[in-house]
Amino acid sequence: MAMFAQNSNATPVQPPPTPSLAEVPTPAAVNTSANQYSMIGKSIVIKGEIVASDPIYVYGTVEGSINAPAHRVTVGKEGIVKADINAREIVIMGDVCGNLESTERVEIRNDGSLMGNLATRRIYIEEGAVLSGVIDVHKPSKKEKAEQEDAGVDRKSVVSFPVTEMVEEIAS
Repeated sequence: MAMFAQNSNATPVQPPPTPSLAEVPTPAAVNTSANQYSMIGKSIVIKGEIVASDPIYVYGTVEGSINAPAHRVTVGKEGIVKADINAREIVIMGDVCGNLESTERVEIRNDGSLMGNLATRRIYIEEGAVLSGVIDVHKPSKKEKAEQEDAGVDRKSVVSFPVTEMVEEIAS
């Protein structure tokens, strides 16, 4: 059994002061950059140029241009876009009339339609999607290929088809 003696010079231990509500960080203040995006709602109509440094979701109407080179632009099922789009990734589930320029990937889902040309590295078109325009699939530059090899990307597991075969497959 242990015996404890109280020292007369000891100061009593007090709990730390409770912070005020202004000092307590909110979840948004802890990590804001990971959850930010811009959304254009169903009732919103934008005519002009959109330049974004966050992902964009379009459920309303946009006429003009959309530029988000480092992020994804998603056009929802009820979205109507009459604009050129420049983004890292583009996903279309609504109607788009304009040219697309993507540095990574373009997806056109089964309810989506694109009337315009598109240029990208990778493309995914679901059955039932509508596409009218020219498709330009880029090959990565030598510098980008070297970066992929350094990152450990296994090119042997990637299946690629010549664009002419893809067009014949889409047409049939």
